[in-house]
Order: sequence, then structure tokens, then C-alpha cells
Amino acid sequence: GITAGAYIAPAPQPTYGAEAGPESAIQPMEETGMSEEVLQKLQDKATLLTAERKKRGKTVPEGLATTEDIKSFKQLASHTGLHSASVPGILALDICLKDTSKIVTGGNDKNAVVFNKDTEQVMAILKGHSKKVTSVIYHPEDEIVFTASPDATIRVWGVETAQCGQVIRAHDAPVTGISLHATGDYLLSSSTDMHWAFSDIRQGRVLTKVSDPSSQHALTCAQFHPDGLIFGTGTEDSMIKIWDLKGRLNVANFPGHQGPITSIAFSENGYYLATSAEDSVVKLWDLRKLKNFKTLQLTDKYEVRSLAFDQSGTYLSVAGSDVRVYLCKQWQELISFNDHTAMATGVRFGHNATFVASGSMDRSVKFFGIQ
Repeated sequence: GITAGAYIAPAPQPTYGAEAGPESAIQPMEETGMSEEVLQKLQDKATLLTAERKKRGKTVPEGLATTEDIKSFKQLASHTGLHSASVPGILALDICLKDTSKIVTGGNDKNAVVFNKDTEQVMAILKGHSKKVTSVIYHPEDEIVFTASPDATIRVWGVETAQCGQVIRAHDAPVTGISLHATGDYLLSSSTDMHWAFSDIRQGRVLTKVSDPSSQHALTCAQFHPDGLIFGTGTEDSMIKIWDLKGRLNVANFPGHQGPITSIAFSENGYYLATSAEDSVVKLWDLRKLKNFKTLQLTDKYEVRSLAFDQSGTYLSVAGSDVRVYLCKQWQELISFNDHTAMATGVRFGHNATFVASGSMDRSVKFFGIQ
């Protein structure tokens, strides 16, 4: 039945020819529309999160790693056995917010792997993509993992079963980025098909798909603001575009980079945005004043592939030619790690920034912390 306020009847449940050849991926799903109910859920979550952020204010969480702690980080462990040695390379990495001993990696070998750093056990190998896995997300609450690939599909996996529960066909070209909404129920995606899409992960349905008529360029990444009412997309022509989700409107544009945008990260404080492209800098933007207030100049030819703030918004990590950590506000480099023997492609902080995890084209996942 149609819920009140829905403007489009829900699409029939998709049938899955999941393992059929790549041609099965070409037909994107019908959009089912953003119902009043969905819009209300988005608004309620944002209202709650904004209130929580105000309440937290500037208080630093108890047990947060200090700058001195981070300056003394060393490599604690390196794991090279998660992905294939014959098609080497880890292309993406994420960490489970609820239990940061659990990580997921996406490989050049078409697999995603869920790994527990404390037990050093592989919890699941997720097989199903027909091309490499370039984006991964570990759901913050549920034992669910999301993956995206140039095979044009997004997959939703159960960690316990290691089975693919949903194939979301939002795009008809490579999926370049995914970001989970704060509700934990919706996924944003970007593609070289020049569209972003917003999908219901529980039902595997595409709710809306939008392109920017004024800019016919491939999208290279996508990231939600922590409150979930706005998000950023990066384009192949060096632009950061900020979107209002409920109105599906492009509300701001940040020019200034050179080359395709490689990463976008919003700080948990809700005010900063960090971005990178193929120009050896990290730019920091103030979302209130809509301006670039700081540019971190990295060494000549430095490649930036991944950016991540810790949960408290105190530290920013950068992965690419090496792995490094900056102190926010001062934007001072605290430490850099040269342990990877090839490009680092993903970086995340553990609980309270007590460790850093990184993945690399050298096919290792490394953990850095206090010995």
C-alpha cells in the first residue's frame, strides 16, 4: 500500500540475478521518492543530534588520546593476509564505531573482508562484486557492511552470515563513494554517471537520484554531514558541492582544488570540512562562513587518498603517500608513519583516538598506537 504523503508508489521488490554478468548491473532501479515519513525521520534525527552536540559543547571525551600520546605512536601490527597476493591492494577501509576492534577492508581482488584486530581473526569474506571494491562502510550499530564498486552496484552484507542481503542498483556506471546517514537506515552514493543517489538500505530501494544540470561532471566521492541534512560531493573537475538533502538542492560550491576530488570528511563538531584532490594539499572549510580558512601544504607530489577526523573532532588523519595525524584548530602535524611500502588508501581512528588503522596498496592493514 502507499503510505500517506508518498508521491510515488513503492517499486516492486527487485529480483536478484546477483551473480549474473555485468550486464545485469546496467539497469538501475526505479526511484520510489522521498515520502513525508522519510523527510520527517531525517529532520527528527538532525534535531536530536544538534541538541546532543550543543550539550557536549567543547568537552573532550574522557580517555581521549593526548597529543603527546599520538606523537609516541608506533606500528603495533601489520596484517597482509586479508586479501589476495596475486591481485594485491586494499582500496578502502572502515572501522565499526560501536566496537573499533572490528574493521572492514575493500580489495582489488573484488572481496571485502571483516577483521577483528584484537583476536586477529577474519570474521567474514564478502564475495559477490564482479570488479574491485573501492568503498566500504561498517554500520555503527548493526553487524552490517556496505560495499561499492566500479561494477556499478552497492551491496549490503550481513557480517555474521557473510551473505549479501541487498544489491542496490542506484547507478549505471562505477559507484565512486558511499556514506551512511545518521539514522543508519539510508545510504548516499555517488557515481561517474554524474548522479548522487539516496537509498533505503533495509529494503534495498533507491528513493531519489539527482544530477546537477549546471555541472555535467563525474562525481568522485560523497559524504554526509554528521547531522545528515546536508552532504558534500566531490567532482572530477575539482569542485566540492554542498547539498541540502530534503530539498535535493545544491546550496554551496567550494572551488580551489586542482584535479579530481579524492576525499571529503566532515568533523563531528559539525563546522569543519576537510577535502583533498590531486594537488598535494588538504583544504579546510568553515561551513558557517562558507570559506576555505586553512590549506595544509603537503610535500611536492604527495598524494592524498583518504581523510578522517576522530569522533571528538580533535584530530585529523591523512592517508596517501604516508599516514599522518594533525591536531585540529592548530592544524599542526603530530606524527607521520612511513611503514607502508605503497600508497595508503584508507585511514580511521580507533576508540578515543587510541590507535590509527590504515590500509594500503601494499595489501597490508596496519595499526599504530602506544606500544
